[in-house]
Formats: sequence, C-alpha cells, structure tokens
Amino acid sequence: MTESERLKIFHNGEDIRAYEFFGCHAKGDGKCVFRVWAPHAQSVCVVGDFNGWQNGADVMARLSDGESFQAEIAACEGDRYKFCITTFDGRKIYKADPYSFCSDFPASTASVVHKSLQPLARLAPQKGERPVNIYEVNLLSWKRHKDGSYYTFKQLEKTLVPYVRNMGYTHVEFMPVTEYPFDGSWGYQVTGYFCVAARLGSPQDFASLVQAFHDNGIGVILDWVPAHFPKDDFALYEFDGQPLYECPLWDNMEHCGWGTRKFDFGRGGVDSFLLSSAAYFLDKFAVDGLRVDAVAAMLYLDYDKAEGQWTPNEYGDNRNLKAIKFIKKFNSVLKRNFAGAETFAEESTAYAGVTEAVENGGLGFDYKWNMGWMNDVLFYCRQDPLYRHYHHVKITFSMMYSLNEKYVLPLSHDEVVHVKGSIVNKMPGSYDDKFATERALLGFMYAHPGKKLNFMGYEIAQFSEWDYKKGIEFFLKKYDRHRQMTVFVRQLNKFYKNCKPLYEIETDWSGFEWLVVDDVTNNVLAFNRYDKDGNCLLAVVNFSGINQLHYTFGQYEGKYRKVFDSDAARYGGAGELKQRIYKTKRRQSHGKEYSLTLDIPKLACLYFIKEK
Repeated sequence: MTESERLKIFHNGEDIRAYEFFGCHAKGDGKCVFRVWAPHAQSVCVVGDFNGWQNGADVMARLSDGESFQAEIAACEGDRYKFCITTFDGRKIYKADPYSFCSDFPASTASVVHKSLQPLARLAPQKGERPVNIYEVNLLSWKRHKDGSYYTFKQLEKTLVPYVRNMGYTHVEFMPVTEYPFDGSWGYQVTGYFCVAARLGSPQDFASLVQAFHDNGIGVILDWVPAHFPKDDFALYEFDGQPLYECPLWDNMEHCGWGTRKFDFGRGGVDSFLLSSAAYFLDKFAVDGLRVDAVAAMLYLDYDKAEGQWTPNEYGDNRNLKAIKFIKKFNSVLKRNFAGAETFAEESTAYAGVTEAVENGGLGFDYKWNMGWMNDVLFYCRQDPLYRHYHHVKITFSMMYSLNEKYVLPLSHDEVVHVKGSIVNKMPGSYDDKFATERALLGFMYAHPGKKLNFMGYEIAQFSEWDYKKGIEFFLKKYDRHRQMTVFVRQLNKFYKNCKPLYEIETDWSGFEWLVVDDVTNNVLAFNRYDKDGNCLLAVVNFSGINQLHYTFGQYEGKYRKVFDSDAARYGGAGELKQRIYKTKRRQSHGKEYSLTLDIPKLACLYFIKEK
C-alpha cells in the first residue's frame, strides 16, 4: 500500500491499524521512522536522547496529505523522545507521541522508542450462552508492597492469576491500563492510548500477564476510554496548537464536570486513532473484550450540560449522531476483524438497542452494564429490614426490562468510593447481619438473569472503602467472618459456573419464572431459572430480619434438593436449615396446583434443583 493510499484510509476514518504507520517504527538499518499527524502545525521536529533534545536537529518533512510529517532518524530502543511542534501562531509546544507503544512515566512525560510486539494467540471463541463472571481489578491497588510500591505486571502474574483462578471467576477486567499520569483518575484520564502503564512494567510484561490468564482459561477484559481525554499539556490536548483530537465546537468540546475534552467523533483521523487503539490491544495483546467507559456521555449532546450549553442535532433532539455512528462502526469493525472479541457498554440510560446488532439498528455491543439494577438493589439492601416493604419494587423492578438487552449485573468500583461505603458496610443491622445480607445479595445477584461483575475486595467483605493509594485489606481473612465470606464467594462462583439454568437463557421468559414476587410484608422472593433442556433451579431469598417458618408458595410437582445455602455455618451463617430434600404437596397456591413449604432463614438465599 502506498503512502497516499494509507493516508486516504486514515483520513476516511477506516484505518484500524494506524499504529503500524504513525508513531515510531524501526527500519532495521539502525534508523527509525517517525510519523505524526499535525495538520495545524507550521513545522515539526523530533527531539530526544538521540539528538541531545536539540530542537531543529531532526526536522520532519510534510507528507503528501499536507497534514502529516515524517523523519528518519538514527535511534535505539529505549531512547526517549517528543515532537516539538511549531504552532500556526509561532509557539513551540512539546508533545508525547500519540501512537507510542511505551512511555517514560513516571520519570518524565516523554515517549520511548519501543519495538512492536508479536501478536499473542487468542483464546478460542466460545459458542452459545456461557457463564460470565468478572473480577474487576485496579492493577495499581489490588496489592501493594509494605513500602507502598506497586505490584508489577510480573508480580501480578505470580499472584493475581492464581488468585482469580482459585476463586473461580471466568474473566478478569482491568480498570484502564492505558498510560495515565494521575493515580487518582483510576486510569480514566488517558494520555497514552497505545501504551500500558509503564510504572507496572513493559509491554512485554503486560503481554505475559495476559498470556498467563489465558493459560488458565480466564478471559481478559480491558476498560477503554473513548469518550474523553485530560487536558495535560504534553498529550492530546490541542495537540498541534489548536483543537485536533477534541471537537472544536464550543458546545461539544468539553466535559465540564470532569474537566476533560471530548473526542471529535466523525473526523477521520480521530476515528482511525480510536479504532486503532482498540484494535491494538485486541491484536497485539489478544485481550478478549473491551468495556467501553461512559457510553452515555458519548450518546447525548446534553450529557452533564444545562439548558443553553448544548445545541440540538439536525433533527432537533439531543442525540450525538456522530458519536452514535462511531460506536456502530467500532463494534462492526471489531467483530469483522477479531473473532470472539466482545464489547461491554457502561451505559446508564434507557437508550434502546445497545446490545442489538448494528444491522438491526442497534449499537452492536455484546453486553450492557445494568446500572438500574445496581442502583435499585443497593438502595433496597441499605434499608433496615423493618422498612424494606416500602421499597419492595426496587428489588423486583429489574425484571420489567432485564430481558430486553444482554446485561451484566455490576457491583463495581463506583459503588465503594466517595463515602458510599463498602458493600458489607452498606448493610444495616448487627455485625453478623451485615455479612448475612451481603451473602443474600450476592446469592440473589447470581440467580438473577445477567452476567456478573464484582469489584476486588467484595469477596473478603472489606469494611473500608476502596482507596486507590492502598491495596485490598487481605489481612482481614485471618478473621472468621471475612475468611468465611471468601469461602462463600468461591463456592458461589464455582456453583454458578457449573449450573446451566443460571446462565443459559438470559433474554427470554422461557428461562425465568416468578413464583413469589409481591410478598411485600415478608420481603421474600422466589423464582425459577431454566436451561435449554428444561432443567430447573429454584431460588428463594428472604430479605427480612426474621426467619420465615413454614413458608408456603406454589411450585411445580416434584422433589427439590437444596444445593446452596448462604446461611450455612461454613459461610458464617447460623446453619439452621438441615433438611436437604423437599417434596411438593397437592395444595393450590400462587396459581399452581402444588406448593412447597420451607423454613427460610433470615437474610438468606437458598438454591434448589428439581430432581427428575
């Protein structure tokens, strides 16, 4: 492909491997070719270790598109460099390479000459519905050394991988690992869209970490941030002296609430940049999916804006048509080029068709985070059991819409920061009641339609909120209730993974049936889940603060064997329910000819399998 042909694809917004052209690439003769897109620049020089950081030593030539620049320079792997851009108005600004594969952070904000990786082997795509149970991790704060230093990618390979495998999760999701300078942004203010966080190790180290997860059959999902970028002066912000990667229009330039700039979706070079960033991690690191952050902020022109701060589209409404077109292109391109790769939308509104195929008018994501479910169930569980009857709709409402999209149920990092309290500490009541309610919540979550996501620390019932400057408090496992919570989560994960009724039918009423939905007084829920062969799992949850003795509800005739009990003594519960097999009696209840009678422990979730 000629230079002009490559640039044409780039400017058309269709280049998903722009990182093979732009950036820094070794030629094999001791020289590297540097290329950068800077259409508003008067001139561009490359400055770095190889020329003593002298401006003017290596001037870049303008390419055929008139917007991009190139230079061939004798440079070695590990050399640091930046682009010195002379702006239209004569200023000289120094910028990191938007396409660099490696950064010098935290020593400096420079880019680093680094060879491109050989692509890793991908996990074989799985067909049909399968269990998806995600452990969400911030790699900078899963564990810290005693002196506060980070665990490196290499150290995480030895510790995090066996931990996730032992706990029974099917996937791990990393909060952003693309280079970012401020730990307190948790990775969501990205300055290097093709770099991994250098303070944790090299790109090869990160590739080895991903490979280790794959070797253990665990999928890897990355958080990816295409909605906005920070205003650090060395990065994408007004890259060539004027808005380039950001939208130049005053009403669509900034996310004021976040203090960041919005990408200019629809501009060819910007679309190619973002598509290439996504493709780079799927191609070179063979990650299994991307969780797209802040999709709602992309979809709506009035997101986080007051009246008068935004301009309607040509149809007079608030949809960001260029962003919607980009999202559809993003999902279509990835599915064509990376078999089995999945995309997850963090989308908090009622936008229709998020997981509908693009060809059917949808956005094309594989899954959508069910933020409504998360908000409702946590609100409900925070209430004293005595008053939960006032809020019963919060725990049942999700089934009004849960089959409309393919959902992930997220108990994510956002729920344990900013004085919201940790999951266990949100729960009311005594010390033991807090643990019992978390177990009941997780049991309900795993039985509810939708894939699962839990943030690190939930599995040990950490009382403290997540602090990005510290590791998870694993020392708590020396205390009974915290150790027992870990045992509970591990067993729940493994049970879920091996129970087809809990995951095989997620978007059809043939996989779900309410048995008890409106018992406001007793705070009891009961429902059946089915697999494609008709096998039945019965889930019963008692969110009240008292044991429900001789509780009767309608159920199909048969024997039901208790297979999971959140109140079991091994999990820290009272262990009161000794009986394992229950048989229905011919007694009408809840519209059925037969009924089942149980003693349901307080704040407990029970699973039963119908025996054939």
